[in-house]
Amino acid sequence: MLYIMRHGMTEWNRLHKLQGQRDIPLNEEGLSMARAAHDEYLNTHFDICFSSPLKRAAETASILLQGRDVPIIIDNRLREMSFGEYEGVQNSFLLPDCPINVLFKDPGSYKKSIGGAETFAELFSRTNSFLSEMVFPELQKGKDILIVGHKGLNSAIISQIKQIPISQFWNNGVEQCKLMRLI
Repeated sequence: MLYIMRHGMTEWNRLHKLQGQRDIPLNEEGLSMARAAHDEYLNTHFDICFSSPLKRAAETASILLQGRDVPIIIDNRLREMSFGEYEGVQNSFLLPDCPINVLFKDPGSYKKSIGGAETFAELFSRTNSFLSEMVFPELQKGKDILIVGHKGLNSAIISQIKQIPISQFWNNGVEQCKLMRLI
C-alpha cells in the first residue's frame, strides 16, 4: 500500500505565507499534530518512509514513526514546489495583482515560470522520477510505503497516480498530519 501525509503546522502556515522550499520548522501546534498522528496511526503498518528533506516534513515523519523500526529515507525530490521570489509573501490572495496567484487560482493556465517559481512540468518530472525509481519497485515487492511531504508535492503525486488533470491540481490536498491511502 502507498500512503501519503502532509507535514504539521508551521508558523508560516499560520500566517498564510508561501513557504515553498524555505526550510521552516514545525511550530508548537505542528509538533502537537505530529504527536497526535503518531498515536492515531500507531497500528498502521509501514515498511519504509520517504520524506522531504525540509524540516517540517522530516520532523513530522520522525515524530510519527517514533519508537517504530521504520527507516526514514530523505529524498530531495520530495521538496515542496518552489514558489521562487514569492516565497515569504503573506496572504497573496489579498494582493489581487500578485502574479503567482495564477498558479493557485488557475493551475491549468500556469505554463511557464513566474518569478523563478517551479513549473508543473518540472515538479512532475522530479516526482515521476521518484515514484518510478523508489516507490513503484517497493510496491511491487509488497511493501507498505509512507511519503511525508507538502501540499504541492503531495498534490503532484496524487495527480500522477490518479491521473487528475492540472486544472484540478489543488483539489488533491492532504490535510496536515492526516494519512491518505493512494494505492
